[in-house]
Amino acid sequence: MTSPVDDLQTIRDLLRYAASRFAASPLYFGHGTDNVWDEAVQLVLRSVHLPLENNNLFLDARLTRSERELIIERIERRINERVPIVYLLGEGWFMGMPFNVDERVLVPRSPLGELLENGLQPWLGGTHVQRILDLCTGSGCIGIGAATVFDEAEVDLSDISEDALAVAESNIEMHGLEGRVQTVRSDVFDNIEGRYDVILSNPPYVDAEDLADMPEEYQHEPALGLAAGDDGLDIAHRIIAGAADHLTEDGLLIVEVGNSWGAMDDAYPDLPLTWLEFENGGDGVFLVTARDLREWQARNS
Repeated sequence: MTSPVDDLQTIRDLLRYAASRFAASPLYFGHGTDNVWDEAVQLVLRSVHLPLENNNLFLDARLTRSERELIIERIERRINERVPIVYLLGEGWFMGMPFNVDERVLVPRSPLGELLENGLQPWLGGTHVQRILDLCTGSGCIGIGAATVFDEAEVDLSDISEDALAVAESNIEMHGLEGRVQTVRSDVFDNIEGRYDVILSNPPYVDAEDLADMPEEYQHEPALGLAAGDDGLDIAHRIIAGAADHLTEDGLLIVEVGNSWGAMDDAYPDLPLTWLEFENGGDGVFLVTARDLREWQARNS
């Protein structure tokens, strides 16, 4: 019997094969792509370091045997082990930028990218952003994305995980931001000093029920970056409690809590949270101003 490695020769061959295999398998899409074809394109083309767009020139190019073997191996692991494609490639994309990503950090997928691309407007107004904190940073993609938008700001990437911070540091170096972006090991605000104009956070927010029901792909992600207690708000409560002490007078706190947004609303009925909407999908992200946080704390002290 011949092997697919022998029968499939070109990039077009491998794309068709990957798409067929994926379509016949009970895969979950949501770690970079949302359909069979895009998953196949990303796996095949990025495995041989080709662009995802404007690639018609390469479709009938013949691959070497070692390239074909690598792609087939990754297709099989995607199907049999349910490994997210980002981990197979060691590369994720956020705000159109590549990031080093492995199983020490969550796969980049936050809707905060859209908010950053719009310069945090209209919420930021005319505030000059000098310092930004990316709390629970993981790979660092949100904070690094913010640093590219606010190109005069200093950015701190904070996480409790030393493994995550090692990945974040590799991404700071990749994007040449060593002069403005640094990592800080901290359990929420424990080791955070000073005040920030913007605090961004995509903390763990998965509640116990959702965690138990997640597709197999999520089992490859670090539980430390997902699990947040029975209602998904263990970390969010700590962020709300400490953020006012680390925000400037006109500062903004923006936090993603995903499916736990209902529990968040119920927990803080008198805190004016603004729930943001996104054109490109995603929900469960709230914004609150430093002024509103401080007034709420004063009322509830």
